[in-house]
Amino acid sequence: MAQKSKDNTQWDIVITPKANVLALDWKELWRYRDMYLLFVLRSFRVAYKQTILGPLWFLITPVLSVIVYVAVFGGIANIPTDGIPPVLFYLLGISLWGYFASCLSSTSNSFVTNADIFGKVYFPRVIMPLVAVTVNLLSFAIQLGIFFVFYIYYAATGADVFIRWQVVFFPVLILILALFSVGVGMIVSSFTTKYRDLQIVFAKVISLWVYITPVIYPMSMVTNPKLHLAMSLNPVTPVIEAAKYSLLGAGEFSWSWLAYSLLMTVIVLFIGVMIFNKVQKSFMDTV
Repeated sequence: MAQKSKDNTQWDIVITPKANVLALDWKELWRYRDMYLLFVLRSFRVAYKQTILGPLWFLITPVLSVIVYVAVFGGIANIPTDGIPPVLFYLLGISLWGYFASCLSSTSNSFVTNADIFGKVYFPRVIMPLVAVTVNLLSFAIQLGIFFVFYIYYAATGADVFIRWQVVFFPVLILILALFSVGVGMIVSSFTTKYRDLQIVFAKVISLWVYITPVIYPMSMVTNPKLHLAMSLNPVTPVIEAAKYSLLGAGEFSWSWLAYSLLMTVIVLFIGVMIFNKVQKSFMDTV
């Protein structure tokens, strides 16, 4: 519906800053769904446009990582995997952590990376974090497919792996990882518009974060009660352990710790949306 400005000029759409920093205009997001899909396709094309192997890197990257992990952590360091074949243990952990870290990295650079686009055309800025989650979800699905190929092989050869009924909550676990990464990424992205060196600092944080998350080792290896508690306070830990328990039959599945992860996700996402909406009003002046 057309609206009149002070000089009686009629406009079909009037763009104004949101008064409520917690507001998410879902109708507006739906109107821009075509742009969202275009950004998803663009992200795929740009990522592999000038590469020889193209999307095959989705397959090659986790496989190479698993080979290194098995050789170094399994062969040299002799880190146990709770009786699970090391390939399955590391592949699942790498896929889950890779999805979380990729969403976190992409979202945390939303403002800086897309500054040129934001300065030329209007669309809901929150679309970019959603694009990051979607693109990384597709790559995660491919890697999860690789995991199940190896899973079928090891199950057929008599390996002690089995799927528990809690696997029905696996999509919820992925959703928690996605939303938590978006919340943290929004907070970091809002601050990096003014303080660029935070990008470097946060990249280091992500690279170190994996070591306090049971990706390359099982939580059963952490026998010190205080250290076990400290690591469980990492919201990603209960999610990854629950995923291992659901798909591999090993690990820890704790409803209380998963409730904690969900609560932290809601709080961080709440803060992230609030800061993101506040910063997007004037970020073009500082980016």
